[in-house]
Amino acid sequence: MAVLGVDGWRGQWVGALLEGRAVTLSVLPDAAAVLAARAAVVGIDMPIGLSDDGVRACDVAARKALRGRGAAGSVFPAPVRAVLRARDYADARRISVEATGGRSLSAQSFQLARSIAALDDALGEPPADHVVEVHPELAFRTLDDRVSDPKSSARGQAQRIRALTPVMDVVDALADAPAGVPAVDALDACAAAWSARRIADGVATCVGDGSRDARDRPMRICW
Repeated sequence: MAVLGVDGWRGQWVGALLEGRAVTLSVLPDAAAVLAARAAVVGIDMPIGLSDDGVRACDVAARKALRGRGAAGSVFPAPVRAVLRARDYADARRISVEATGGRSLSAQSFQLARSIAALDDALGEPPADHVVEVHPELAFRTLDDRVSDPKSSARGQAQRIRALTPVMDVVDALADAPAGVPAVDALDACAAAWSARRIADGVATCVGDGSRDARDRPMRICW
């Protein structure tokens, strides 16, 4: 059974197709290509279910799970759904404040808005339920609690490779990665693939309050 892990990269997506221990890295040009992949589950590091008026419970729980483990700041609160139609960052901040009763929007969250919107459109009606939101830092720390350094550092990348090695042939995958793909995005895609396998096997951990958004997407994060 093949599963796919996906991480956003420069308006495209880095995919990690995992079959057994073998993992193959590729560049997928858009959300439609992600959904077209032959995979039982797609684990994607991108918000799926979006609140209309406040912070998602899954983001709060994910930050709490990573607090004190060097990665709580990696969980950006997902924008409210209305932000997807914003003209620019100033407009997005105004929309967020109005929708939430005062909460603005970080630049990091706004930078994701275009990719979130593209994925939201591609998921369709009813949503493709084999596509599940994941978060690589939760996966890495579940695999190995020695993962503690930033993913951009040599120590952090070595820690993540060490964490993935028992469950997949990650070094071979990195050696054969498409030219130009950064190690950080390739490793995040591999961690997302591990989460996708756990989801397919029915053993994943998920956080959230069970609610679904206005387009019937679940507001949850799994790993």
